[in-house]
Amino acid sequence: MLKIGDRMPDFEVVDQDGNKVSSKDLIGKKTIIYFYPKDNTSGCTAEACNLRDNHEALIARGYNVVGVSKDSAKSHKNFKEKYNLPFTLLSDTSTQMLQAFGAWGEKKMYGKTVMGTIRKTFIFDEDGILTEIIEKVDTKNHAAQILD
Repeated sequence: MLKIGDRMPDFEVVDQDGNKVSSKDLIGKKTIIYFYPKDNTSGCTAEACNLRDNHEALIARGYNVVGVSKDSAKSHKNFKEKYNLPFTLLSDTSTQMLQAFGAWGEKKMYGKTVMGTIRKTFIFDEDGILTEIIEKVDTKNHAAQILD
């Protein structure tokens, strides 16, 4: 389980265009990595659109925004285009990155316990050191949780 002060876990996945992205690519700028369950679902769309609508304010604070789910690169590309998302979406179909960040595990869905993506956001400084974890994400007001 990641805690404040930890280094960003090593990972290599692909973005919505099929380009490889690794943890090393994110070092050098403050980075928000938000994990979400599924493209084109109500909560995940609300969260992505809230971050989109506040993207300029996040950029002004020096943040790079990256979304991650286990959806395919193709699904991410369609989601990004449909909602005009100005940030990178990473595809972790193996759940290796999700597990490294502690964003994969048991959760309740419709009264059943299932394995899946746990909605969480991690904020790293320029050196890749974890400075904040948002465990209870407000999908409609997520940017405010980050900016406040």
